[in-house]
Parts: sequence; structure tokens; C-alpha cells
Amino acid sequence: MILPIIAYGDPVLRKVGTEINQEYPELKKLITNMKETMYNASGVGLAAPQIGLAIRLFIIDASPFAEDEDLDEEDRATLKAFNHVFINAKIIKEEGEEWTFNEGCLSIPDVREDVSRKPIITIEYQDEDFNSKTAVLDGLAARVFQHEYDHIEGVLFTDKLSTLKKRLLKKRLDNISKGKTNADYRMNFPNLKKGK
Repeated sequence: MILPIIAYGDPVLRKVGTEINQEYPELKKLITNMKETMYNASGVGLAAPQIGLAIRLFIIDASPFAEDEDLDEEDRATLKAFNHVFINAKIIKEEGEEWTFNEGCLSIPDVREDVSRKPIITIEYQDEDFNSKTAVLDGLAARVFQHEYDHIEGVLFTDKLSTLKKRLLKKRLDNISKGKTNADYRMNFPNLKKGK
């Protein structure tokens, strides 16, 4: 089932997610619904807070990036296969010199900005069967992971911008929270009800 995506301004996007276990109700169904929602919105990742749940769960399918002709074969192969469910994820280590890449977010439609992040991360997480895993990610895979991980920490990519950039974006972000945006997928707007 395709779920509405929570727009910028909703308090759930600012909550630090709580850990979950195998007892979490209808987890498999939730993951299926999240995947349908992400693909419907042409996203490469979706975190539970973006559908209104403050839990430590997100999904990633970075395969659309594998089409990028500028990437080498190895990177493209990595991204094509980078399709995972991450439960209770933790970033253990971030390494390397920060690099900048243009990011967007399904909760903040029509806003894209350059964000700097470390290129190499070591992570721990559980898969959808609650098997514990450790992995080292780099490049775009690391970046997509960091972006989704931020969601379960109550952080948005716009938080990482300069004060000036934030000021310039303020009106656009306020408009998104009021539903004044052209997303081509279902959304819930926190400030739509409060007098348009």
C-alpha cells in the first residue's frame, strides 16, 4: 500500500527514532508498504519517520544511481546491488575528506542543495530478519545511507546547510509545510489545516 509521505515541518521528522525488535507489529507488511511508497515517489531511500513512525528503520535502493555514466564499473555494480532494509542502524566510524553532492528529500520536494559528508563509513545494523551485520560503505552508497540515517536521528539535509542558505530557503520550506508544492506523490502537510 502506498503511504503518504510526511512533509517538512512535521514534528515526527525531528524525533530520534526508537529501536525496534522482532515483536514490532506487522513489520514485514510495513517494509513492503515503505518499498511501494518509495518506488511510487521515485526515491532511492525512505525512513520510517517520513511515513510518520519515529522508529529506527529505513530502506534503500540505490540502483537508479547505477545508470550514471560518470561512475566507474565497480561503483555502478555496487549501487545496482545496494538494496537493503536497515533496522537499528548505527554509524560506528566516518572517515576521509568531506565531499559535496547535491541532495534532495521526498519530505522536502523541489528543494535540492549541495551537502558535504564524509566518504567512508563503517556501520552496524540488523536486516529484516534481525541478523546483525557490519559493513563499510563508500561513495554514493555511504551518502544515501547517511541521508537516511539522519532521518532516524531527527536530522534533515537542510540542517547541514549554511546559515545563509537556510535563510534563503526558509520561505520555500514554510510553503512546503503548508502544502504549497508540486509533489507528484501523496503527502501529509503539517500546517495545511492551520488556515491556508
